Amino acid sequence: MEANFSIPLNGSEVVFYESTTSRVLWIFSLVVLSITFVLGVLGNGFVIWVAGFQMAHTVTSICYVNLALGDFSFMASLPLHIISMVMRGKWIFGWFLCKFVHIIVHINLFVSVFLIMLIAMDRCICILYPVWAQNHRTVGLARKMIVGVWILALFLTLPHFLFLTTVKDARGNVHCTANFESWVTNPKEKLKVSITMSTALGIISFIIGFSMPMSFIVICYGLMAAKICRRGFLNSSRPLRVLTAVAVSFFVCWFPFQLIILLGNIWNKETPNIIHVMVNPTSTLASFNSCLNPMLYVFLGQEYRERLIHSLSASLKRALQEDSTLSSGKSNSLSSPPADSDLL
Repeated sequence: MEANFSIPLNGSEVVFYESTTSRVLWIFSLVVLSITFVLGVLGNGFVIWVAGFQMAHTVTSICYVNLALGDFSFMASLPLHIISMVMRGKWIFGWFLCKFVHIIVHINLFVSVFLIMLIAMDRCICILYPVWAQNHRTVGLARKMIVGVWILALFLTLPHFLFLTTVKDARGNVHCTANFESWVTNPKEKLKVSITMSTALGIISFIIGFSMPMSFIVICYGLMAAKICRRGFLNSSRPLRVLTAVAVSFFVCWFPFQLIILLGNIWNKETPNIIHVMVNPTSTLASFNSCLNPMLYVFLGQEYRERLIHSLSASLKRALQEDSTLSSGKSNSLSSPPADSDLL
């Protein structure tokens, strides 16, 4: 069956298992995805419980709660992807779950990168315009921005909702894939429309769902770094370090897969075998990002020995709390470092 490169994290449809290398990568992907599911459900569930119900709601905490909600929903759908991989790309869960599960995958991608961009913008504003942030940076405004992020993510997944469906191959096996051919009556135009739509959706997803948000994040970091260097403040607060780790891990985990999908969409029917082979391992790496964030929240909160003494919930609260200079209402002067409790 042809690989459908317009569907992120659906590498299970690629069935190049004839070589030893591809089999090893396939087994490795299954093992890592299984571990990712367990760690992701537990970790993100823990973040939702602590930051959502055990902490005061702040701009920072509600952003990370929504990030965890997106990751948790994706983790909940991961067993279906794993089963599909075990069955070499076959889809046995019906038409509805085909659409629903893969829409969750796309929503998680968009929500994650947009929320990281929103948090970076929030940190940038706090550093560049501390007085404005103190007077206008409210939880209510943050909630509205986050609702906007979810609505935008839902809108961007609309094409996948329209085109995703179950199809049978020549052997009668059912697969969950994008089918553009049903929208065209002329048989001669079916292949052309399929290639055009798949390529367009892949490029749009790469630009809007990855390149533009990551570029904006880099710009925010550049502005923050310039302000910090001018003020001679070399130590960063814990929320900024947590954000840095989350942004870097997102890029490292998602860029290989985004690149493979982009190349696959550009080449399409002439895609080299190496691109097909790399879909599963790169999609596995992208999936691993959803279980990585909770570890970063906890392990960036304190030194190693302190982690062994203090509870995980206390570590998580410290990692996701606001800067003391912001929450106390004091001036956010970067010429003096924050309190010791805000430093790693």
